[in-house]
Amino acid sequence: MSQTRQNNPFTVAQRSGKLTVSSGSVWEPKIGYSRAVKKGNMIFVSGCVGMEPDKTFSPDVGQQARRSLAIIRAALEALGASPADVVMTRMYLTNIKHWEQVAMVHGEIFGEIRPATVMVEVAKLIDTAAQIEIEATAMVG
Repeated sequence: MSQTRQNNPFTVAQRSGKLTVSSGSVWEPKIGYSRAVKKGNMIFVSGCVGMEPDKTFSPDVGQQARRSLAIIRAALEALGASPADVVMTRMYLTNIKHWEQVAMVHGEIFGEIRPATVMVEVAKLIDTAAQIEIEATAMVG
């Protein structure tokens, strides 16, 4: 089973009793991961950096956070879920001094949903231009 949802370029496939989502990233098969995995009523969305569709990064950490959350939303929607189903987010910043910009974007998306969250500083991410990586866990049904 492999399908693409309308208006969402991500593909969904059945693998080992789970639904998996691919964003088409060249890294997914190389590293051996899925953008998101649904097992039962749980959805786990892998860490998403804020890379734009043209493979560049905005120099603005808030825009990178917004893009990361848009990728998460698309992965959730591919599995029939939405940000309202998110119960936990984890945010990894390369400079904790930017926490307020990231928090404001997170609050725009999750203000009334209020998932559990963590925000930590890390030395660096997979691309030196990436300033933020966000992952999410959702529960549906």
